[in-house]
Amino acid sequence: MAFTYKHVIFNVLVLLSIFNTCHTEELKFGFYKNTCPSAEAIVKQETSRIISVAPSLAAAFLRMHFHDCFVRTLSRKLYTCLQGCDGSVLLDSTRNNKAEKDSFPNLSLRGFGSIARVKSTVEKQCPGVVSCADILALLARDAISDKHGAFWPVRLGRRDGRVSKSSEVLANLPAPNFNISQLKASFASKGFTTKDLVVLSETLSYLNMHVGAHTIGVSHCSSFSNRLYNFTGKGDSDPALESNYTAFLMRRCKRMDVGSLVEMDPRSYKVFDTSYYKAVANKKGLFTSDSSLLADGETRAYVTRHAATPDRGLKSFFGDFAKSMVKMSEIGVLTGNRGEIRKTCSFVN
Repeated sequence: MAFTYKHVIFNVLVLLSIFNTCHTEELKFGFYKNTCPSAEAIVKQETSRIISVAPSLAAAFLRMHFHDCFVRTLSRKLYTCLQGCDGSVLLDSTRNNKAEKDSFPNLSLRGFGSIARVKSTVEKQCPGVVSCADILALLARDAISDKHGAFWPVRLGRRDGRVSKSSEVLANLPAPNFNISQLKASFASKGFTTKDLVVLSETLSYLNMHVGAHTIGVSHCSSFSNRLYNFTGKGDSDPALESNYTAFLMRRCKRMDVGSLVEMDPRSYKVFDTSYYKAVANKKGLFTSDSSLLADGETRAYVTRHAATPDRGLKSFFGDFAKSMVKMSEIGVLTGNRGEIRKTCSFVN
């Protein structure tokens, strides 16, 4: 049978209907009230213990949550839900399948052991009840809140996915060299607005070896060295970088340096705040995608507004960030009878 335009329309409508049915059973607050009333308290307590010993994991958990939600995979089983925040990033590879965590962008993800310990603690209290996807969503929120950052409400009831494919990662995560048009398209494909994009630029996780979210993290020199030494392929530097900042980065990152680390947010990389926007406004955004925020009227206005009033704008930013994180944490969730509740986060049951 010839492949016609009608076939295309039919397939698109089927996929849209599939996506919509993924949310027929909504997430809700107090989801474990009857089945595991101490679940959220356990996760919060364990998160606080982890962050007190390893504060850099706050950024790592946030980044992992981003990677889990933004990678939406279509199950091999025909016409099943597109998956997003389903804990698939936590699954180990098997002999017959290379999982998301072993894709290049995810090789620098950290905190898997901590998540496993939290899951184990919850399992001892309530076996087979709380999903790994819900634990990851709570961990990311509680870790940032513990660092005196934003707090956002997390509705629960996610189920764990059974599919995790390395091949899906590159196509879903925005790259560090994306321009503003590419960034907007990437975020729009997940249902985000331009405002969500500029707000969540703090949490963008890229294809290179980053460690943590932009506002509270550091990066390997290899992630941005092309901006210093070979931006257009002619041995030049990116003119979008402030010249003194370029010189500073060159002192920190020599040619071919792949191991050294640089703060993503100068002088404020351990704190969740709005200083990121001041750095971007002053042409000190570490990545091309950071600088790209100045190339669009809407994103530039948000950046300059929060750069000019960092203290007064902090409450406003936290509010915006919370709204965008709620939206992100509910991308393509599995609910009801879809998916499973894993006994161990790294393997399907």
